[in-house]
Amino acid sequence: MEEVNKGRKVAILGAGNVGATIAYTFAVAGTCSDVVLVDINEEKARGEAMDINQGVSFCHNIEIVDGTYDDIAGSDVVVVTLGLARKPGQTRLDLAQANVNIIKEVMPKVAKIAPDAIYVVVSNPVDILTYAILRCTDLSPKQVIGSGTILDTSRLRSALAAHVGLSPQSVHAYVFGEHGDTSMIPWSLTNIGGMEMAEYCKSVCDNHDDCGKAEIHDIEEDVRTAGAEVIKRKGATFYAIALSVNKIVDTILRDSHSILTVSTLANGRYGIDDVCLSLPCVVSGEGIIREITPPLLESELTKLHKSANALKDVLSQISF
Repeated sequence: MEEVNKGRKVAILGAGNVGATIAYTFAVAGTCSDVVLVDINEEKARGEAMDINQGVSFCHNIEIVDGTYDDIAGSDVVVVTLGLARKPGQTRLDLAQANVNIIKEVMPKVAKIAPDAIYVVVSNPVDILTYAILRCTDLSPKQVIGSGTILDTSRLRSALAAHVGLSPQSVHAYVFGEHGDTSMIPWSLTNIGGMEMAEYCKSVCDNHDDCGKAEIHDIEEDVRTAGAEVIKRKGATFYAIALSVNKIVDTILRDSHSILTVSTLANGRYGIDDVCLSLPCVVSGEGIIREITPPLLESELTKLHKSANALKDVLSQISF
């Protein structure tokens, strides 16, 4: 396999809570060597860059600067956090048209400045905006990666791990579909300690005869509403999504070939076309290099199609 020669420059579009926290996370983790923060509020971007830079002597060798769109040139990864934030009580899809308008205005010129970068889309509704970027630029689908359900998947693994009293690293489970209300969990793909979940629960779990389906249903509901619960209590989410984005960007820059549930254009997978939603993909220095399509039960496939159709319904009402 030809080695991918990737640099370490990352541009972040948007210096709000999410964008600034992602930059801070890069500094703490040592993910890259150069970060450019770009925001319509130039003073805010400058202040965030200054604040992080004043503490980098305690972290890794990283330079974080504020800049303009022209400074995005040469970036290996562009993280998109543009748009209005989700408010308490507001669904991700309520944000759709307003943030699509921002994407249409900004992204065509950004894509011309950094045509070879990998784009990681974080702004919500992430599936709609990932699709919008593909519609308004000449970027290829493998270059445009929505953060999608990578965070939902992390929440699921943590919840299941707590349920069975194990480390999340011993739990393999996924959330597919929309990053939002119609996301679905393919339970048939879940395994714990190398065993199918049903077999693990039957053979190993002490609570098997007691917890039944109710607790699993609660876990599924908690995963789906976790973001809204955080927003209700503190007004925004940014720490966990920053860690999720750090994982995606680290995977790209290290050319790791990791399987991640990220939002990408589905053209024929599971019989779904012309919509972006989260499914397993192999992510490397070239972006999405392979799609993984594990077999699903008929009932799971029905739920995935329902999620895709919900997103398509929104897309049909959006002006691109």
